Amino acid sequence: MDIVPQLVVNSLIAGSLYALIAMGFSLIYGVTRFFNLTHGIYAVTAAYAVFYLTKTLEVNVWIAIPVGIVAAAALGLLLEICIYKPLRTRKASGLVLLVASLGAFTAIQAVIAMLFTSQFKTFSGLFENGVVQIGSAAVTYVQIALFACSVVAVALLWFLLSRTLFGRAVRAIADDEEVAKIVGIDTDRAIRWVVLIGAALAGVAGVLAGFDIGINPTMGLPLLLKGIIAAVVGGMGNVYGALLGAFLLGFAENFGIWHISGEWKDAIAFVVLILFMLFRPQGILGKKL
Repeated sequence: MDIVPQLVVNSLIAGSLYALIAMGFSLIYGVTRFFNLTHGIYAVTAAYAVFYLTKTLEVNVWIAIPVGIVAAAALGLLLEICIYKPLRTRKASGLVLLVASLGAFTAIQAVIAMLFTSQFKTFSGLFENGVVQIGSAAVTYVQIALFACSVVAVALLWFLLSRTLFGRAVRAIADDEEVAKIVGIDTDRAIRWVVLIGAALAGVAGVLAGFDIGINPTMGLPLLLKGIIAAVVGGMGNVYGALLGAFLLGFAENFGIWHISGEWKDAIAFVVLILFMLFRPQGILGKKL
């Protein structure tokens, strides 16, 4: 039973990572109503921006990290303005938007692979990553930062969505964009801000995942899939549901491999997804933003 505390810690860390991806994904889905697959590439972009700035340009890591997150947010805004908004204006279907996002994901991933090669890279040596013992469990400073960032992200999103005019506008757009326009809400501007926030959250996840386990150009797909599963489990478009789904998925994965190989983690995640789609397709908390 000595392994149980470590499994709990691992579950919390995994849930924190999935939460950052899932909350941003759900936030964007709530106002745009399509599966934006490029959400995964935002994480990759931020991670490689930090890697390039620190390893090649020798920029201080504490300057590189926010720049990398801003790069992810800027990419999200660029794609929104250049691809997704024009398609929505032309009344493109969700399937067309999905295919467009898949194309953008593939193209950007290929560019990153050409620029940095497909080899696995690490951020080792950028700053000392110590280990903290919590009983019989061990946790690194990066993992503590990951958990802390998810807590801060939840608090900030709660404040934005519940206590500001921006949050009211976002909820109105999520309920009915056309009605929101009629009552005078600048929906385009609000959606752009939502995309910026969601992409920045993915960027934070990508940077912290890079410090924790390293980076490669294909890292965005597994992060995206886990984020989508967490979002579906919690309730698509529901930010708080995405948080709950992320931690549920983290615990299901880590306790699910207690007596079997860790390679079964992905299979467990998809079993959880299938079970929810069969028996509770609306997710734990439903679909309201």
